[in-house]
Amino acid sequence: MITLLKPQAVPPDAQVAVISPASTPQPDRVDSGFEALRELGYEVSMVNCNPETVSTDYDTSDKLYFEPLTMEDVMSIADQEGKDAGFIAQFGGQTPLKLAMPLYDKKVRIMGTSPVSIDIAEDRKKFDRILTKLDILRPENGTAYSIKDAWKIIRRIGYPALVRPSYVLGGRAMEIVYDDETFEKYAKEAFIVSEKHPVLIDKFLEDAIEVDVDCVCDGKEAVVCGIMEHIEEAGIHSGDSACVLPALTLRQDTINKIREYTYKMALELKVKGLMNVQYALRNDQVYVLEVNPRASRTVPFVSKATGIQWAKIATRIMAGKTIKQLGVKENLDLPHIAVKESVFPFNKFQGSDTVLGPEMKSTGEVMGIDMDFGRAYYKAQIAAGQKLPLSGNVFVSVKNKDKRDIVFVVKKLEDMGFGIVATEGTINALRKYGIKAEKVNKVLEKSPTIIDYIKSGKVNLIINTPAGKGPKSDDYRIRTMAIAAGVPYTTTMSGAQAVVAAIEAVKKKGIEVKSLQEYYKEQKLSESR
Repeated sequence: MITLLKPQAVPPDAQVAVISPASTPQPDRVDSGFEALRELGYEVSMVNCNPETVSTDYDTSDKLYFEPLTMEDVMSIADQEGKDAGFIAQFGGQTPLKLAMPLYDKKVRIMGTSPVSIDIAEDRKKFDRILTKLDILRPENGTAYSIKDAWKIIRRIGYPALVRPSYVLGGRAMEIVYDDETFEKYAKEAFIVSEKHPVLIDKFLEDAIEVDVDCVCDGKEAVVCGIMEHIEEAGIHSGDSACVLPALTLRQDTINKIREYTYKMALELKVKGLMNVQYALRNDQVYVLEVNPRASRTVPFVSKATGIQWAKIATRIMAGKTIKQLGVKENLDLPHIAVKESVFPFNKFQGSDTVLGPEMKSTGEVMGIDMDFGRAYYKAQIAAGQKLPLSGNVFVSVKNKDKRDIVFVVKKLEDMGFGIVATEGTINALRKYGIKAEKVNKVLEKSPTIIDYIKSGKVNLIINTPAGKGPKSDDYRIRTMAIAAGVPYTTTMSGAQAVVAAIEAVKKKGIEVKSLQEYYKEQKLSESR
């Protein structure tokens, strides 16, 4: 989406256009921005070819251009409205961001962060120079313009590696590779998707914790909106991973370092508006994975969790206000816990695999909020369509790497009265720790198999960390049957730990329903003490 601004009264620079892509309905993010612009006396136009956003928020803007977000179409609008009108490209993801520099080169006025800064953040080599200057770590990486370049990079950094096109939305064609065969396959696909842009290759940090940070900056001062800890490990697209605000397991010195790095990068890039940073934490080291000088999909979540309209604040900054003038203050110590969970369309697509990875699969997001993590996570699962059971049988099947960690999860479930069902390999590991489990046959063995158990309603929860992908694997058949039967499931160890914490919290305390406003009131009381 692109927003176009004109002044209601008539100064030449008071028109604004917001650019938004067809794939990203974002009414929360856009609406508060439009409201801020109108309060400042602007006439607001929207350039948006997304029928979903337009159908639900058709009266948000003063004028709507229902046009594709291509250079040709946006330039046509700029010629009609005047290149001196203000264009905002920070509220629609990567699609309008790709247009910022070409529009700037055509003398179109881009409000907020300069397209030059956007280009530096998006260009791997330019941004690496910034990080070196600021003494900030990032994983080993390289930029490839050909398959030959890609092979040189992979030989230098080694496996596992993350291969991705640049300037794409939703992690399209992004993949973690572990060997030459898969690297060749996905590198070629990435070059097709990238078109004229290069392919990015990063050393993949296994078993790292991923952290999302949103901040606002006026070019001279920056404020962190929220630090969100992902529940799933690094390697799963940030749009698919559940996350918690405030972060639960990060040490204070780590949080301080994340804030310091965020301030440094925002000021070095002279950001005016919103910026999102994705970090990875491994062995007490903080690495920068990606910086996006735009509004992220996490902004509506952070706004609802904190009770602060960050998009509105960012829009005022883009229109020339400063953080000091707006009286914006940082507050990362919330008295409550908010959990963002993703909503997936798997039940609409028969046979789709539920395993998550670097390419985004979710189609929406929900939030659960409470005074403790377990109940907030439980609420988020209900909102996402997964009602976690408080009794019954749990089927457990995990890859060898997870068999030690799963013992503690299963022991907790057993102590809460759940029956444990498992296949032979997992049962052998569990029995060594004194856990009683009922043996069930694998998919292709004689009945009764795990598929029979799921069909007959004998399984109420599935914990399955996959050993293999694709339609030929047992794991795949189990996951697809879980979707068909409406049985809640998790495919990661971190997800399994969160599920157990949620079930335990609700069994002990039950669920309490309160409005967001009640949480905000408690937050203000906490701040005043």
